[in-house]
Amino acid sequence: MTPYKILVATVAITALAACSRQDVPDLNSQNPTTGRWYTAEQVKQGNALYDANCISCHHPRGSGTPDWRKPLADGSYPPPPLNGTAHTWHHSLQVLLNTLEEGGIPMGGKMPAFGKTLDDEQKLAVIAYLQSQWRDEIYSQWLQRQSPQ
Repeated sequence: MTPYKILVATVAITALAACSRQDVPDLNSQNPTTGRWYTAEQVKQGNALYDANCISCHHPRGSGTPDWRKPLADGSYPPPPLNGTAHTWHHSLQVLLNTLEEGGIPMGGKMPAFGKTLDDEQKLAVIAYLQSQWRDEIYSQWLQRQSPQ
C-alpha cells in the first residue's frame, strides 16, 4: 500500500470513529472534593435517570441479578451488577457510553439501546451515578485503566 493510500485510509477510519463517539469528559480534571470526574449534580440526575430506566433490570444501586454470570435458557445473560462488584469497571468511559447508546444485545445480553431515550449528558449522568457506587479502590483501578498505555 502506498503512503498516500495509508494516509487516506487512516483519515477515513479516524473520521468514522469520531462520528460514533460522544464527547468524553476529561478524566484528569477531577472534582477536588471527591477526586472523581463527575459532580454531585450529575450523580443526582443520574440517580433519577437510573431509577426511571435501569432499576427494573439492574436492581437498586446497580446491584444486578444474583446469577448474572450464568446464561439464561435462551443463551443471553441476565443484567450484571453495575456497582463495581462485577466487570463494569473494566470498561472505558467510551465503552460504557457506547453500551448505553447501542444496548447490550451485541454483547450477549438483552439491554435495550438508550441512544434515542437519553442524550449524551444524561448517559454521562447515569454513569456518574453508577460510579458513585464504586469503592474508592475500584474507581482508582478503573481510572488507571483509562490512561493510555
